Amino acid sequence: MSYISFRIKLSAFSALCAISAAGYAQTDVYEQWRESWMKTYEETMPELKVEIKKPVAAVKGVKDDAAFQGWRMEKAMSIEEFYNAPFNGNSGIVIDFGEHMTGEFTFNLRQGWKTPDAPIKLKFTFGEVPSEVCTPFDPFPGGSLARAWLQDETVTVSTVGEPVTIPRRVAFRYVKIELIGHSYDFHFADMQCAATTSASGEPARLPESASEIVRDINRVSLNTLKECMQTVYEDGPKRDRRLWIGDLYLEALANMYSFKNHELTKHCLYMMAALAAPDGMLYSTAFERPKAHPQYETQIADYSLLYNVALLDYTLASKDIETARDLWPVVQNQIKYAQRYVGDDFIYDRQRDRGLWIFFDWTPGLNTDIAIQGAMIFSLKKSAELAKLVGDNDSAAQWIELAAKMREAARQKYYDEKEGVFFAGPEKQLSHISQIWMILSDVVTPKEGAKALKKVLADKNAVYPGTPYANHYLVEAMIKCGMNKEAKKFLVDYWGGMVKKGADTFWEVYDPNDDFRSPYNFFPINSYCHAWSCTPVYFINKYPEIFQK
Repeated sequence: MSYISFRIKLSAFSALCAISAAGYAQTDVYEQWRESWMKTYEETMPELKVEIKKPVAAVKGVKDDAAFQGWRMEKAMSIEEFYNAPFNGNSGIVIDFGEHMTGEFTFNLRQGWKTPDAPIKLKFTFGEVPSEVCTPFDPFPGGSLARAWLQDETVTVSTVGEPVTIPRRVAFRYVKIELIGHSYDFHFADMQCAATTSASGEPARLPESASEIVRDINRVSLNTLKECMQTVYEDGPKRDRRLWIGDLYLEALANMYSFKNHELTKHCLYMMAALAAPDGMLYSTAFERPKAHPQYETQIADYSLLYNVALLDYTLASKDIETARDLWPVVQNQIKYAQRYVGDDFIYDRQRDRGLWIFFDWTPGLNTDIAIQGAMIFSLKKSAELAKLVGDNDSAAQWIELAAKMREAARQKYYDEKEGVFFAGPEKQLSHISQIWMILSDVVTPKEGAKALKKVLADKNAVYPGTPYANHYLVEAMIKCGMNKEAKKFLVDYWGGMVKKGADTFWEVYDPNDDFRSPYNFFPINSYCHAWSCTPVYFINKYPEIFQK
């Protein structure tokens, strides 16, 4: 479903969501646990580590059709030369901090030969990639996201010589500075960023056997994860700056094989539980400020199912069985809620839903009927595994039985034995996503899955993923099918493609065939440090025999 289509469907049930927003007016299935869950969320709040970062050079944007989105940076002068030159003649110059960072930006000015007699007005534009500070934001073309996400700030300096901090946390590598108004010469005296992250520990070094490109991918993956590890697992430190369940799941996987900050995962799991809807289903995203609250309008069916999987993985990694027991009602309710949409034929019926968003990928026209069937089977099996760990054998048995029936129903309804692939909808759409989730849910054998993947990958008309999020699951499916060489090649080609195009951190949207692809109608508003893109570090370190040789 496209974002715009989702918004249209969203309006149809906004009144129902308003009930939740009005202080949980309906019966609350979590009433007896909610307060203690919120307390645990607050007690596990991570401490942010602050590091002062300084700029490395002054640069200028150069149009280059061969560069990512048509722009590259070229050194204009050293940072010392920039500080020593009056700024008047350098309006529009770009300052390069040399790496992506997230935090508070502070600058200071000093007067030139003339005594200051009026304020100075400056405009700062912060960019994660070169095109972001080289592409005019106005007139804003509109789309599904607010222009306010774009990182430009106008600042009036009334007193030269006093530090000024931009009143907004920013995520950037580049800062373009433009002069709007002044009446005398002045210089920049200093610039710095108080960069923050909650990541700690030293991830393991890759052995000499790992290729240079795999090392680079691992490094950029770590940078991406570190920047998104703030007081929650943020999906993007520039945008949207909140916790989403889908990102939580993938960030937690990457964290398991890098920083191992399991307490942050626990913190996020409790946050989503404490803010869950009164009817049992999780909201898919939540904000921390001014106090923790969900985005009441947003519930995503596939994200809800992934919460259970994330809790299982956390439990296995941390050995913290008490958290699993404490959050067990959430697990039960995600399955209970999803079962409402399963018909007597054991097919997840999209016609039964009340406007839930089914996501899986930012791909226009993607049919997700097969994918949601697979995601539910996948979650049922993982939830059954967790049920056994917490001693709920009855639930485990019921969920294993339901998963088996849904598996058989999926084969009968969607699998073309002759072609060896799954087709979705009356138009018989062939997509990567459909094959992926039938593989991950064991609807097909590894041999059948490999055949399906090879066929869809070779078909130029197949609907292919447009995000690193969806492509994470493609690599998972390849490994599950024993396509180890193909998995390594894909990871190197796809994420390595971003590295070769200059990525300091991995991007929210990446299509090797279209650098300007954006689900929001304006590519500068894309997030260029995005949590769901960090998982190569998980693959590289979990499967060294595949990716490190």
